[in-house]
Amino acid sequence: MRDYLESLEQATAKDPEQRARELSRRELPKRFYKSAEAVEGESGFAIHLDGRPVKTPALKTLLLPTAALAEAVAREWNAQETEIDPGRMPLTRIANSAQDAVTVRFTEVADELTRFAGTDALCYRANDPDALVARQAATWDPVLAWAEGVLGHRFVLVEGLMHAEQSDALMTEFRARLDALNPLHLTAFHTVTTLTGSAVLALALAHEHLPADEVWNAAHIEEDWNIERWGEDAEAAQMRAYKRTEFNAAALILAEG
Repeated sequence: MRDYLESLEQATAKDPEQRARELSRRELPKRFYKSAEAVEGESGFAIHLDGRPVKTPALKTLLLPTAALAEAVAREWNAQETEIDPGRMPLTRIANSAQDAVTVRFTEVADELTRFAGTDALCYRANDPDALVARQAATWDPVLAWAEGVLGHRFVLVEGLMHAEQSDALMTEFRARLDALNPLHLTAFHTVTTLTGSAVLALALAHEHLPADEVWNAAHIEEDWNIERWGEDAEAAQMRAYKRTEFNAAALILAEG
């Protein structure tokens, strides 16, 4: 049990695509319990496997802040069949990372996300074809305008890949918003940012400015543009579906206040 949970924790630090490939090659542990259930306690909701609480890799009882999240995590454990597949347990991985790692490295993670916002994907625009440029502008400009209203400063936009610095004032305001999050939400925020390439989209999701579907679609404008013209590769489609499952888990956490 401990070795298995440690493998979950190690997996959270890796890129989702790399993680999926490694998990697909790994010999999976056998399911050793009959049922999982969410159990309320004084400090939150635990997950019990045949009456025994799930532990984090640091040997702390895994705790969720709401019944809805705990029940969703219990469903992940109950959904495992003869083997336990970490690739199908994104909520468990995020919760483990939040409790064991982000709780003690909150500042480091928040600083990393702020640096990410300084090179946000929404600020880097295609310069052709015109239809793609227009599609990016129609979807991304309103999100950036909203974020600028929240943060009180403007984003610098760039055509192509040449880097442009965002203002220190903007970054300071963005960083301040992260301090309002708890470790679980910050971990979910990090997951959304990694999967979408945009800390601004993660901010819009966390603030309930955009629903999850709109955030996901906004993050994949260029990819969808290419699919419309050249079709979709089967392996790429499978990886995108895997990433969407990860994204959905993080979005669920952010929706639970």
